[in-house]
Amino acid sequence: MAESSTMNTPSTKEDRRTENLKSGMGESGQRSQGRRSDSGSGSRLTTESGNTSIADNVVSKIAGLAAREIPGVQSMGGGMARRMGQLRSLVPGGNQTLDQGVSVEVGEREAAVDLDIVTWYGQSIVEVAEAVRSNVINRIEAMTGLKVVEVNINVDDVYVEGDDDGEKKKSGNGNGSDKESRVQ
Repeated sequence: MAESSTMNTPSTKEDRRTENLKSGMGESGQRSQGRRSDSGSGSRLTTESGNTSIADNVVSKIAGLAAREIPGVQSMGGGMARRMGQLRSLVPGGNQTLDQGVSVEVGEREAAVDLDIVTWYGQSIVEVAEAVRSNVINRIEAMTGLKVVEVNINVDDVYVEGDDDGEKKKSGNGNGSDKESRVQ
């Protein structure tokens, strides 16, 4: 019985991206040229003088620090991760995780990054996202030699100064406000 040629073909864009990163192929499906070899959980640069291995968490930390360098980024991470990070920072000796809100896929020569950020109210979200994307690409490529093929940014919240929990408070929900709710 003949097998279909599409049996092992990735079905979604993300599946194709992951498959290309693992196989050393670029976004266009062309094989990447160079001297990087896969080391499992990171990247390896092979030169005549020896090998340099770059772990995924190194790329993740670089991306997190690069994103935080941009004015307009208030914090990183989704709701629960952000809360845990706030609690961790209150504990003596505890500090914020540098790769919080960052997910990376690292291949032989390429990396793809997903970021969860919170912006300040009043900042242009589009401008902040573009500045973050540009800085993350520049930092990762300069520090690791990897080509960054994609930086996806998810803006989880907008932080309003004086609003400690970073979420909108609604009138009439038991938060001490004496206004009547306009909607039911």
